[in-house]
Amino acid sequence: MSTMQERQIQDILIEELMIPSEKVAHVQLNNPLEHALLVLVKSGYAAVPVLDSSYKLAGIIGKTAILNEILGLERFEIEKLSEMRVHEVMKSDIPRLTKKENLVDGLNAVINHAFACVVDEEGHFDGIFTRRAILKELKKEIYTKSYKK
Repeated sequence: MSTMQERQIQDILIEELMIPSEKVAHVQLNNPLEHALLVLVKSGYAAVPVLDSSYKLAGIIGKTAILNEILGLERFEIEKLSEMRVHEVMKSDIPRLTKKENLVDGLNAVINHAFACVVDEEGHFDGIFTRRAILKELKKEIYTKSYKK
């Protein structure tokens, strides 16, 4: 792939830097919170996308949201993990991108989030775009300029 110096930043598309859906851990709307917490812990992620039965993006769910839900006054109410479903706790107001948006759009989407979900025109989940992807591109640019002096 070309460096940012060879192309303008607005010419770099999300699809070039995104992680495809096949490589992204996710949960479904009706999964129990217990399953979601297991996926989060095993994957090492703080949050993962939530998909409906037709693989359309519904939102994201994170460890903090789950732990806040089971936190009682005097103890963790662990039994809630098997009783409650992901859709009851997930966050649906999240940044979304399409593959054809550019790096600047992606930057705006991930300022307050570690990642933004990428969807197609019908809302099907295509993958995620991460802050890490932006930082890697910036690092390439910095090293390219530093060594051309």
